[in-house]
Amino acid sequence: MTPLKQAIRKLHLWLGLASGLVVFIVSITGAIFVFQEEIREATEPWLKVPVAATPALPPSHLQATMLRNHPGLTSPWLMYMGPDRSAIVYGTDKAGGSYAAFVDPYTGQELHYKNLKRDFFTIVQEIHMYLLLPVAVGEWVVGIGVLIFVVMLITGMVLWWPKRKKDRHRSFTIKWNSRWRRVNYDLHNVLGFYTASIALVIALTGLVMSFEWVRDSVYLAANTGSNFPKEKTPPKVTAQPSTAPDQPLIDQFYAQIRRDSPTAQMLYVAAPVAPDQPAYSIAYRTSLLYSHRDEYYFHPTTGQLLKAIPDAGKSRGQKLIDANYDIHTGQILGLGGKIIAFLVSLIAASLPVTGTLVWWGKRNKPKKAKQQVQPRRTPVNS
Repeated sequence: MTPLKQAIRKLHLWLGLASGLVVFIVSITGAIFVFQEEIREATEPWLKVPVAATPALPPSHLQATMLRNHPGLTSPWLMYMGPDRSAIVYGTDKAGGSYAAFVDPYTGQELHYKNLKRDFFTIVQEIHMYLLLPVAVGEWVVGIGVLIFVVMLITGMVLWWPKRKKDRHRSFTIKWNSRWRRVNYDLHNVLGFYTASIALVIALTGLVMSFEWVRDSVYLAANTGSNFPKEKTPPKVTAQPSTAPDQPLIDQFYAQIRRDSPTAQMLYVAAPVAPDQPAYSIAYRTSLLYSHRDEYYFHPTTGQLLKAIPDAGKSRGQKLIDANYDIHTGQILGLGGKIIAFLVSLIAASLPVTGTLVWWGKRNKPKKAKQQVQPRRTPVNS
């Protein structure tokens, strides 16, 4: 083995031992989260509603339902999830708790209410993204762990690739009838090879969510080095009105979005957060898909539209960033993409386990007894 390959092997080994637990947890929770919508639909009947002939009620009406049923909360934002799905009104309390009310968007009736800190998939997502650590700490731990995993995939490919063509067929198959050490070794190498490209895509899209420099690099690469600040920079809020608007601001935002994005199936509508910051809302073309979206910025006190960024006018880089979550979960390719993402995530979770067993097996491999070489006797003439 060349000195370079020896160095790569050591790098692969020690980085794997250092990041193995993080990679295992993030991969397992990612695999669980892939089918969260399908599992929710099968177990939570309040997610679906009959489609009515009348338009959906405005946001303030749905928020009023939640606040009336659950005093002491504030509702900063809500989601219209689709024509045949209940709207989700999000609420917070003074202690920092997060809640969600599922409301029929046509009747305003509350169908279900839950504490998000006790919701299974919310907890899985928090583990996946932050390991249940404080956000400022957890996102760095997970981000660095995934970054190491990317290096592991690349160095693993370098170590695995056979020098001779006649050895390649053997390297593509698992020898199930061998001893467990050999089977484990093949599971680590062969499965790692078959899933490396897709695992790399999943890992890189995860890094886009973790690190701004990765996001900016992907944006610039997709735009072949060009930057378009107008599609990324929020407008500034300047003039302040002396009179209040005639209707709730969030209803003004909603009406404007409905006019400008009439075919959008899913809407994110948020109330203003501060008098000097624009209110931000999104219209998604397809329910439960987060790519192909129009973005809106509104004046926080007048409700005036300050800036609209339609999907059709975005650069390739911004469209790719918008599609990042859908690529990460595989849902951009529908059910088949989700199945692939699920299987690859499971295999990715197995790699630290099989890799550790390979290292442990080599470290504790029984040493062969050295043969005792008898000295050759020289015949003595009598």
